[in-house]
Amino acid sequence: MNSMNDKIDGLVNVLLDDYSGSKVIDEVKMLEHPEKDAVIDILEKLRRLIYPGYFKNKNYKIYTLRNNTTMLLEDIIYNLIKQISLVLPCKEEYSSLCAEKLTAEAERITFEFLGKIPMIREYIETDIQAAYDGDPAAYSKDEIIFSYPGLYAILTSRIAHELFLLGVPLIPRMMTEHAHSLTGIDIHPGVTLGKYFFIDHGTGIVIGETTVIGNNVKVYQGVTLGALSTRGGQSLRNKKRHPTIMDNVTIYSGASILGGDTVIGQDAVIGGNAFITSSVPAGARVSIKTQELLYSFGRSKTVEKKDLENNDNWFYVI
Repeated sequence: MNSMNDKIDGLVNVLLDDYSGSKVIDEVKMLEHPEKDAVIDILEKLRRLIYPGYFKNKNYKIYTLRNNTTMLLEDIIYNLIKQISLVLPCKEEYSSLCAEKLTAEAERITFEFLGKIPMIREYIETDIQAAYDGDPAAYSKDEIIFSYPGLYAILTSRIAHELFLLGVPLIPRMMTEHAHSLTGIDIHPGVTLGKYFFIDHGTGIVIGETTVIGNNVKVYQGVTLGALSTRGGQSLRNKKRHPTIMDNVTIYSGASILGGDTVIGQDAVIGGNAFITSSVPAGARVSIKTQELLYSFGRSKTVEKKDLENNDNWFYVI
């Protein structure tokens, strides 16, 4: 009878043989891919950098603003350079020369990105204000910063978008998908967001890569800003596939707005569950026609709502 070690060795041999194929998942490049935990850690430290007085860094015992900011920046810089250098493509014949050039390029990208932090902070300040102004259930801005999933998804999107614009592969998507897993809000890092963007509730929102969103836009749960069709696959890359939402638009829950040529005009309001594949003019109000409701009472009687309203003897619930 084979021992446990023999059984394990046999399984190892089976798996090693299977790894020797030509499948994408056969690649063994542990030192050539970014570390998911490290990317998430960078994201959380960037959040501390953006909200300097909200999220204490437990690793540091010195809490003066200058010292804390310096140490936080040094940590982010070191790890972001490392992770970016892993995802940049190498075109050099010799690996040592390639690594040197990739590190230099990763350093350039890292410092250019970090120079955009004041701009990200400017935009996120407007998002907090939009959430406070737009939600009567918000009792303070601190409540929004600490607990609103929409704000977390927006902040992550703004961070990832700047890395995306700098040509960083993979890492921006890892960041936004982390936010997606926590909030249920899926915003591609390619999305362009204006100021004062407010996501109310948020669960189930999907915003596709080439979407452009203007200023003062409010979006409720379950909204899709998507493509009309993805059957073209990779041939559709770099083409405008998702809608443009102009300033001061409100989109209520469950609405789907699809297509790269679709433009929702300024000040428009899109009602819940609307399905839109063509442009909507500025100032328009789009809604689904109210459906007729039928009420059944056992096997004997089905009445319309209007009949119930005209009969004081009926009790009904809407």
